Amino acid sequence: MPRRTPRFTLDRLRTPGRFPGFLKTASVCALVAGLLSPLARTASAAEATAANDYCGGQCSDILPPGENGNATLAQILLNQAFGTQPDHAEDQLGPYANLAKGYPTLTNATINTFFNDASFGVASDQVASTTNPAGRSDVTIVRDKKTGVPHITGTTRYGTEFGAGYAAAQDRLWLMDVFRHVGRGQLTAFAGGDPSNQGLEQQFWRNAPYTEADLQAQIDNAVAANGARGQQALADANAYLAGVNAYIDASDSGRYFPGEYVLTGHKDSITNAGTIDHFKITDLVALASVIGALFGSGGGGEVNNAISLLAAQEKYGVTEGTKAWEAFRERNDPEAVLTVHNGESFPYGAKPDTAQGQALPDSGSVSTQPLVYDATGTGGDQSASAAAEAATATALSSARRGMSNALVVSGKATAGGHPIAVFGPQTGYFAPQLLMLQEIQGPGISARGASFAGLSMYVELGRGQDYAWSATTSGQDIIDTYAVELCQDDYHYLYRGTCTAMDVVEQKNSWKPTTADGTAAGSYTMRVYRTKYGPVEYRATVGGKKVAYTTLRSSFMHEADSIIGFQMLNDPDYVKSPQTFQSAVQHINYTFNWFYADSTHTAYYNSGDNPVRATGVDSEFPVWAQAAYEWKNWVPATNTAAYTPASEHPNSIDQDYYISWNNKQALDYTTASWGDGSVHRGNLLEDRVRKLVAAGGVTRASLVKAMADAALADLRAEDVLPDLLKVINSSTVTDSTAAAAVSKLQTWLTAGGKRTETSAGSKTYADADAIRILDAWWPLLVKAEFEPGLGTGLYTAFTANLPVDEAPSAAHGPTGAHAGSSFQYGWWSYVDKDIRAVLGESVRGALPQKYCGGGTLSGCRDVLISTLKTAAGKTAAQVYPGDDLCSAGNQWCADSIVQRTLGGIKHYNISWQNRPTFQQVVEFTSHR
Repeated sequence: MPRRTPRFTLDRLRTPGRFPGFLKTASVCALVAGLLSPLARTASAAEATAANDYCGGQCSDILPPGENGNATLAQILLNQAFGTQPDHAEDQLGPYANLAKGYPTLTNATINTFFNDASFGVASDQVASTTNPAGRSDVTIVRDKKTGVPHITGTTRYGTEFGAGYAAAQDRLWLMDVFRHVGRGQLTAFAGGDPSNQGLEQQFWRNAPYTEADLQAQIDNAVAANGARGQQALADANAYLAGVNAYIDASDSGRYFPGEYVLTGHKDSITNAGTIDHFKITDLVALASVIGALFGSGGGGEVNNAISLLAAQEKYGVTEGTKAWEAFRERNDPEAVLTVHNGESFPYGAKPDTAQGQALPDSGSVSTQPLVYDATGTGGDQSASAAAEAATATALSSARRGMSNALVVSGKATAGGHPIAVFGPQTGYFAPQLLMLQEIQGPGISARGASFAGLSMYVELGRGQDYAWSATTSGQDIIDTYAVELCQDDYHYLYRGTCTAMDVVEQKNSWKPTTADGTAAGSYTMRVYRTKYGPVEYRATVGGKKVAYTTLRSSFMHEADSIIGFQMLNDPDYVKSPQTFQSAVQHINYTFNWFYADSTHTAYYNSGDNPVRATGVDSEFPVWAQAAYEWKNWVPATNTAAYTPASEHPNSIDQDYYISWNNKQALDYTTASWGDGSVHRGNLLEDRVRKLVAAGGVTRASLVKAMADAALADLRAEDVLPDLLKVINSSTVTDSTAAAAVSKLQTWLTAGGKRTETSAGSKTYADADAIRILDAWWPLLVKAEFEPGLGTGLYTAFTANLPVDEAPSAAHGPTGAHAGSSFQYGWWSYVDKDIRAVLGESVRGALPQKYCGGGTLSGCRDVLISTLKTAAGKTAAQVYPGDDLCSAGNQWCADSIVQRTLGGIKHYNISWQNRPTFQQVVEFTSHR
């Protein structure tokens, strides 16, 4: 079979392949000559005023690989044949990558060697082009020479938003089109039937199976509920769409549209036959549903929780088993690192004294509700089945969301007396990137920063005139599982005493081979059964009664609502203080931690519509779908309810510092995911920032250094390995293999326990053997430490709640392998607590017993040495087996970050860093 071009997928990494054999270099050159399009934007002098910029040149940002995410067919062919890049497609990748080795000598003066200047406006000598989109006189798009970022300036609100839409399409049209089809469950029909595409559309459509009427209803309800701001949001969205569609028309007639439309069969490169569909307003809601599911929907996993609770009770009995389950759940661990660390308590999700309405499944009765029906061809083969299984596990797990970090320091501890923030979202790495940079200046809008492609009518994470803001995923539980009792047959259920038919929502997809994706023809139907209590996810019996388990999230049918909060964040007449910032983000129903800094103040707020649950309901487990256990004031028709007031959400103003890396927000505030215990990657930031603040004189450079140092740290090495070695070294190590391994680990630990190159560009880790040993050892030692005491059944159930490891080389999380983000989910807290207990140290929130080696120091030492010897004997090829990108045994490559292709342009991989994808460094010097 001929080798194919890149398949444009999100769900699994696929290394760019080659074009079919007939596209030889000579013919590529010929095609390029015939396909070169009028790409140049008009280059005329234009300069935006920066009189409204209060950052004093001290705001910076970065977003790899580059601003330009569109490429014509000619540019794609050149990239595939010769590696050439379109202008501004890759110019932020190098500076971003170089921080990994450049941060030790960083100064304030050299920050913009690794970041962009994020000041407002463009100096006249730095203007690369000036465009009046569609000939409009009320908006100008200026592109700067260095990065090609669009600086949109409008004299009318409509013109400003029209320009934002036009610029978005200039930079991300293909990506926007991909994701509107993902959100609608139509990716395979649009981009091809690759198993990764099948898995991706299944993952998201299972959680948001909306009809066109549902999408429109969201818009209507959001507008109606928000008065003048709702009407303004609707007008902004329509102007934005007009700009997007104007660019589609211009690029189509000018034949400079993204080349992926040709490669996927939507356009003909010779005749220009075919269409690029205009965007409509419901597409924006489909896009928002994808982003919300990826990064802002905490909760779920109640059925898995029930399964592990039953396993614990089977092992230890009901009372002791429940205690054991709670210990491993760590829903309010006293040793957990906190974002609000001043001792203030924000109770949410606590275990009730007496649980009411629980509907735990009968042992062995749970089965997943099928999503795919009537599969033909490659829609039903083995690869498709594997992709579907993985998508289902990802969609239904509570430990699938997260990423992003923040370091914010009060002006009381800084050298300049002004707050400093280094923060941003970890959204994975893609080509083109999911986010795009822009500056928008117009009536009621003044901001620069990043927005998700296709939702960029406002800056979503960035800076205003005299303030900046960012977010991390918080993950508090806004999703509950209900057991609906079946009646009549498997597709009717009791709703408040009446036998009610389930609604059926279907999406039928079919595909055929294209140049971009040679997957053979296939088709299937995705079918979701919806109830008043949400979509059906599982089937089971409870006390012998047949039930369907449904999932209900507070943001279901409300993805459009958050537009109001983002509108407010962009409005300089609204956000003028930490209090008005907090008020703005209270209008965002996604589960995020929000951070703020201006020249004087800092602030924090945890957003999300947290439902008020019925008294006695434990949100960790399924409950009966009965009126007594529903959310307070719940209205099924609109899925609205009573929500906890803003004062009960973790919030703070002017704390000495804030850190967040998806860790626990505050005392007594429970998040849905497991693992908020004594060791969390948030500790990597906490330890560094606390020391900086204690010393005082914090600068932008020193705070960036703290972030960059944590970004290279192996959490297991820094916070768990010292105690493991303490146990091993409690007696002299006589075995030569074990002794050699201990020596290598100790040397690495002394050097800082970092996963870093020997020198920039060496593609070889310093202390490579020690890193290999720990990577091999961790899963072995966890299993040997805990499985004998827990028993295989309970150990396996707990690993379904929380994976054992999340090393950089592993395929994990919502964005898969080579994604940078690491060490968020794992058993490091369990190991830490157990080993400290064996050592006789004080442990708050201890596990129910000592597990390692039966709880004795000598027994534990034997377990650790035995597993360490096994790990030391594993070759690099065994530890890093290789994939489409990396050969077996290539440790650096296994960890490396890849800009995963969502289009036709590919980029080089970079050395691992565990840091935000988009990142800001800000210190405002004055205020309005």
